[in-house]
Amino acid sequence: MGKVYLVGAGPGDPDLITVKGVKIIGQSDVILYDRLVNEQLLDYAPEQTTRIYCGKRPDYHALKQEEINRLLCHYARRGKIVTRLKGGDPFIFGRGGEEALALGKYQIPFEIVPGITSGSAAPAYAGIPLTHRQISSSVAFVSGVTRKEEDSEAYWEHLAKGPDTLCIYMGVKNLPEICKYLIRYGRDAMTPIAAIYYGTMQVQQTVTGTLQTIATKAKQIKNPAMIIVGDVVRLREQIQWFEEMAYEAESPSAVSS
Repeated sequence: MGKVYLVGAGPGDPDLITVKGVKIIGQSDVILYDRLVNEQLLDYAPEQTTRIYCGKRPDYHALKQEEINRLLCHYARRGKIVTRLKGGDPFIFGRGGEEALALGKYQIPFEIVPGITSGSAAPAYAGIPLTHRQISSSVAFVSGVTRKEEDSEAYWEHLAKGPDTLCIYMGVKNLPEICKYLIRYGRDAMTPIAAIYYGTMQVQQTVTGTLQTIATKAKQIKNPAMIIVGDVVRLREQIQWFEEMAYEAESPSAVSS
């Protein structure tokens, strides 16, 4: 019997993977990796490692989850060291819990290797602290997509009256509806909000506005993007650092100097 490692690859910047994650990639016989995994990380794997793409994007999955679960079990039963390389953290909107349950069901040895989730990394690179002693003492990581059987209006009503800061994954498509519900159930229409595209990557873009204006201002923002709601977004004006640094690094003057 082999072993399966569910490894968080981090938010996109390849330097943000953990040391343990790199070590496990380096001993893998098989790697099943997601769309949002920076493929530079595959360079840490031995040349003979089998690489299987399992990417998911809205309305399209390269492999269905059931097939991924089957492959993890299949290769482990053949004595292989299998790495399931997932963007961000396996247990934060990464379906790592589903995969761990499947492995446990068939008594496949496994280990969880946490990663930095985009919910914390993207705002950090955008200059937005999720908590601040004078502004926000609570934060929630939430999905921008509700389950089919779930009442989406009730879902957002609960969150509108909840934590100071919301970090919304997979929310770009439903952004106008999200803003509408948050305002309807108690959030001030002038509450600051940011949409961060490809957080931690050189192409990162951040658009800020309010619950009232962001749906119009962020029309050019597409998936993958994190949405941050709360007064902490105002601090970006003073703290933003990464996008300015990336711009300076790419400018002709920076190159010539």
